[in-house]
Amino acid sequence: MLDSTLKTQLKAYLQNITQPVDLVAALDDGEKSRELDDLLREIAALSDSIAVIHADADADVRRPSFAITRRGTDVSVTFAGLPMGHEFNSLVLALLQVGGHPSKLAQDVIEQVKALDGDFNFETYFSLSCQNCPDVVQALNLMSVLNPRIRHTAIDGGLFQDEVERRKVMAVPSVYLNGEPFAQGRMSLEQILAKVDTGAEARAAEEIKRKDPFDVLVVGGGPAGASAAIYAARKGIRTGVAAERFGGQVLDTMAIENFISVSHTEGPKLAAALEQHVKDYDVDVMNLQRAEKLVPAKVPGGLAEVHLANGAVLRSRTVILSTGARWRQMGVPGEDEYRNRGVAYCPHCDGPLFKGKRVAVIGGGNSGVEAAIDLAGIVAHVTLIEFDTQLRADAVLQTKLRSLPNVTIITNGKTTEVSGDGQKVTGLTYEERETGEVHTLALEGIFVQIGLVPNTEWLKDGPVRLSPRGEIEVDARGETSVPGVFAAGDATTVPYKQIVIAMGEGSKAALSAFDHLIRTVPADEAAAA
Repeated sequence: MLDSTLKTQLKAYLQNITQPVDLVAALDDGEKSRELDDLLREIAALSDSIAVIHADADADVRRPSFAITRRGTDVSVTFAGLPMGHEFNSLVLALLQVGGHPSKLAQDVIEQVKALDGDFNFETYFSLSCQNCPDVVQALNLMSVLNPRIRHTAIDGGLFQDEVERRKVMAVPSVYLNGEPFAQGRMSLEQILAKVDTGAEARAAEEIKRKDPFDVLVVGGGPAGASAAIYAARKGIRTGVAAERFGGQVLDTMAIENFISVSHTEGPKLAAALEQHVKDYDVDVMNLQRAEKLVPAKVPGGLAEVHLANGAVLRSRTVILSTGARWRQMGVPGEDEYRNRGVAYCPHCDGPLFKGKRVAVIGGGNSGVEAAIDLAGIVAHVTLIEFDTQLRADAVLQTKLRSLPNVTIITNGKTTEVSGDGQKVTGLTYEERETGEVHTLALEGIFVQIGLVPNTEWLKDGPVRLSPRGEIEVDARGETSVPGVFAAGDATTVPYKQIVIAMGEGSKAALSAFDHLIRTVPADEAAAA
C-alpha cells in the first residue's frame, strides 16, 4: 500500500522509536481487513521495534481496527479503519509517541494532561478527506499516551456507516466522551483540555490579569493577526496576541493554490506555519481567548483595554483588530436546529458522510460550484440553488458542473426553510423568486456556501465605526475611527478577502501602529512633564 518513497521516509521516522510497539489487529474476512493487514505488515517490516499481533477472533471490538500499544504497558491508541489520506500523519505520530518519542507540546500543557483526574474514554469519528479531523485525532491520541486513564479510538465514519447512522453522526470530526456527545468540529488539544479541565479557564484569567501592558495588542490570530504580530515584534516592542482560535478561518480551508510562491498548500499546514513563525519572536500568544469589549484610551498616549470573555482585561498602547470572518448562514427556520445534523458548511469534511444520499448546495459562486462538483462524485444527487438569476462561478467551473449527470441547477431561487424529523434534515423549501411558486425538496444534507460575515458583533455599539455590512472601516494606513486602534484582514472594509491580502494588511497595520507609538508621548510621561 505504501510506495517506495513513502516507505523510505517512514523508516527514517521509525528510527525514533525507543520502546517496542505492538500493532494489535482485529480483522475479519472483508477487503478492508486484508488491506489493513497488508498496511500493518508493511509498517512492521520497516522497524525491528514493531510487531504485528492479531486479536482473538471472538474479541468484542470493531473490525477492521488495530491498537498501537507500548509493549508491556497500558499506553495505547486505537484506529478503527485504515488511517490513510489526511489521517496518515496521525498514524505516524501515534507510532512515534506510543514508541516513546517525546512530544513537542509545551511542558505546562503536558503536566496539565497528566494531572487530569478521572476516566476518559474518547471516540472520534473522522473522514479520510477531512482536513479538520487530524488535529482532533492527534490531540486525543497524545492525551491517551500521556495519561493512562485516557483512552481514544479514531473511527473512519465512511467505513462504519451503520455505527454512524445509529449515533446520527452528521458531521466530522464528532467526538464522544464516555459514550455521550462531547464536541464537533476542529479542536486543539488546549481546547479539549479547557472542556474537561473545569478550572482551566479561571486559571488562565488570573494569569492574564497579571500581565503588564503591551505596546501592540493584536486581537485575532489569522493571517492578518499573525503578520501584524511578527511585524510588531520585529520592532522590538512588547507584543501580544489574543486569539479565540489561532489560525482562524484558514484552519477550515482545504486547498490553497493562490498563495504567491507556494504552488499548493492546505489551510492547517499554513496555519501551523503561521503560528510557528509568530513563536519565533518574543510574542505573548494568548490562545482560546474571546474578546467581548474594546475600551479606547481615555487620554492621548493612554492605554486601551480589551475585555475578555473570561473576565480578564488586557491593556495596550495600541490595538490591532484582526478578528476575521466566518461562513455566512442562510438565516432561515430550521438552519440552527439542524446544524451538524444535515446542515453543513464544509463539503470536504462532511461530504463522505452523505455517500449515496441526496444533498443541496446553497450558493452559486466559486465555493458553491466547487462544492457541488466535489459532492457529485460521492452522493446520489446534488441540487445547487443560487439566489441570483445566474451562477457567479468561473466559467470553467460552470462548464464542469453542467457536465455532471447527477446535478440539478436552480437559479433565482430563495431558500426559505430547512425541515427535519427532529433528529436530522429531511428536506428543504425554496421559492422561485420570479413567480413566487414554492417547492420542497426531499434530501438528507444541505451544504451552505454563501460567503462570509465579519466577526465584529462584539464591536457593535462601540467606539469603532463599522460599515452597514458590519466591517471595520479603515483608511489606507489601516487606521480606524479611534486613535491608536488599527484593523486588518477580512473583518475590515478592504476589498477582496484573500489570505495574501490579509497578510499584507496585517503588516501594514503593525507598521502604522509603530509609527503611532513613536509619534505619541505616553500619558504617564506627558503627565510628569
